[in-house]
Amino acid sequence: TSNMGKLGKKARKFAKKNLQSVYRRQRKTKAMFKKRSSSKDEKDNAETQTMNPVEVSIGRSTDGEHTWQTSLDAIFAEDDSDVAADASDSDGFLSEDSSTPLVAESDSDKYLEDSSGFSTVLTQNKEVQDELAVQKKKLDRTTFLLEIRDSQVHNLSGSIAIAMPYRIVSFLVEDPEFCKFLKSYSKSVEKSRNEMQYSDEDETSNDIGVDLLVEDAAAVNRGKVLTSSIIDSWCKLVTEEHSEPALINLLNAYRAACRYGSESTGLPDTGSCRGIPDSETFCNILMFVLREADNMFRSLLKIPSSNCKKETILELKSTSKWKFFKPLVKSYLRSTLYLLNQVTNSEILAFTLNQLRASIIFFAAFPSLLRRFVKITVHLWAGGGPLSSPSFLIIRDVASVFSSTSFDSCLIKTYKAYISRCEVLEIANIRHIEFLRNSFVELCSLDVEKSFSKAFLSIQQLLKMLQHGLRTKAEEAVKKTCSWQYVNCIDLWVMFISANARSYDLQTLLYMTIQLINGVAYLFPGPRYFPLKVKCIQWLNRLSSSSGIFIPVASLVLDLMEYKNGKEGGNSGNPFHATSYLKLPKHWLKSQKFQEECVISAMELLSVHFAQWSYHISFPELATIALIRLRKFYETTTIEGLRRVVKRLIDQVEQNVEFVQKKRDEVAFSPKDHQAVDSFLQLEKGSLNSPFTQYYKSVMEKAALRNLQKNEQRCNLPEPVFMISPLC
Repeated sequence: TSNMGKLGKKARKFAKKNLQSVYRRQRKTKAMFKKRSSSKDEKDNAETQTMNPVEVSIGRSTDGEHTWQTSLDAIFAEDDSDVAADASDSDGFLSEDSSTPLVAESDSDKYLEDSSGFSTVLTQNKEVQDELAVQKKKLDRTTFLLEIRDSQVHNLSGSIAIAMPYRIVSFLVEDPEFCKFLKSYSKSVEKSRNEMQYSDEDETSNDIGVDLLVEDAAAVNRGKVLTSSIIDSWCKLVTEEHSEPALINLLNAYRAACRYGSESTGLPDTGSCRGIPDSETFCNILMFVLREADNMFRSLLKIPSSNCKKETILELKSTSKWKFFKPLVKSYLRSTLYLLNQVTNSEILAFTLNQLRASIIFFAAFPSLLRRFVKITVHLWAGGGPLSSPSFLIIRDVASVFSSTSFDSCLIKTYKAYISRCEVLEIANIRHIEFLRNSFVELCSLDVEKSFSKAFLSIQQLLKMLQHGLRTKAEEAVKKTCSWQYVNCIDLWVMFISANARSYDLQTLLYMTIQLINGVAYLFPGPRYFPLKVKCIQWLNRLSSSSGIFIPVASLVLDLMEYKNGKEGGNSGNPFHATSYLKLPKHWLKSQKFQEECVISAMELLSVHFAQWSYHISFPELATIALIRLRKFYETTTIEGLRRVVKRLIDQVEQNVEFVQKKRDEVAFSPKDHQAVDSFLQLEKGSLNSPFTQYYKSVMEKAALRNLQKNEQRCNLPEPVFMISPLC
């Protein structure tokens, strides 16, 4: 049949109808092949599960040849869509009349539209809701007209005229004669109301406050301007009398202020609360609500100011008091989140974050708002500037208060933001990247057990990418390994392991990371990768110091001294700044500054390594090979400045070898006595008076001064052309 070519449409139809045995045979053959392949996969998976996690991470990839192409932040799957709130909750404009239902916003749908899986359904739902809203509006208008006409026949009462001012009625009613009647009736009612107001001057202050509140609410409903006097009266009623209607009016004004200048949301009451005349009124509303909202809600709900437990809110959810105040709390939180998304002034944002941090426990009742809050704060945290610190404090508090539900979300979002921020590293952003790294490590340290699983997956992916590069030497794979995202991801987990290695069992991560770093150093041996190799040695020194495990780095350090591309005695060239590079430009290798930087960096790194083990009983054996190679370099080099630096290190190491050897000859314990070996020279180590310790301090002081001078020169000098593409 293969030589006959593909069957036509009629032939396939005939075969399907009359040759069922052929189709059954084909299905059976396909099923057989599927069973064979699946059984083989199950066998491979069983073998993989029996292997050590470290062996899986460094062995041949079991996930296919294209696993290395996965993005570094794609391994942590997360549902970014916000859960739609309960339809019965009031999350928008608050009704100022108890007889009218609360009006709900549709902002949750707008946030849900960001999820690709729901976008189509939400679009259809929105169209249906818009159509229903139009029909409901027509029905309400018809009902309203019928009631008005009936009341006109039965001598329209003044209460209806007051409740429905002429501006609204004329908008709804299309009958000119009826509009004319209402206009004249409204004027007479207003005149009589003014007369009553002047005649009732002897009423109590409480009644005056209530009348003022009703009048101000009517002003807002008529769309009049919110003056400072109205806002001040509401604030006074809220603070002195804890007036709930005044609080509702104030929250509506706050909602309007948070949306000031933005596009209309399409709600019927949105336009009625936009009468903010000047910046003074705007600031008064924002400052009062942000400053007093948390205290007001805690006072009304009887929650102590020191209580930051989410269980308190969860227990209140079943009470009638919470059912009344829930729309108010939700309106405040939603409006504040909207403000964080709209305002660009850093001072307003910082004040808003600090005030909202005190109300974190109220987010326990609104999971969708909590996820949105975390998303906003992570964005501000990664953006840099003065908002990074207050944003991280909120992220840390959320992870602590809602540890069981929100820790993973905070960890994944911050990790993805960090990886995205590290895609391109600029000199001006180095300190900010370090801040993001340190704050992420602090977040991980809140729950090391949960962070362990995330770190294991990330390091395992890094190992697979490295393994593919070592095996294939493909240009794309090598470029992925020599990228700022890859390097900063290693740096992230090195800092995490170093911060928690003494308190937790992180041996698996430690050994995986050591093998990963050694593999990176082996993959890029050339002099152009000098900055990357220095980072690898610094990582190994940090892991060795934090864990107390000996990691041999002397051979890697001494390899740096053999980079001799520059001509001795030649032109010194421009100042050498390799901080923002992983791969150096070729013309830098020809300068004398490059060789000087290699030797000085090697002396500093070797001093750090020797200082960690300068009091160990095996120091003489540890320094033997390093001394041989240092003496050889000292004899071959002709640059006097480098010879002097190397000679000083040789002398200090030899003195320390003699010091340890002399103390070791005096001991009487056997090398098998591990406890005695560990206690060797502990008194001398605590005093820090040995010659090599003093030498190490002087080297570190000079290194700090040298880095400071480099930073000053970097700020003063223009960036070279090749700074545009500092990566591989």
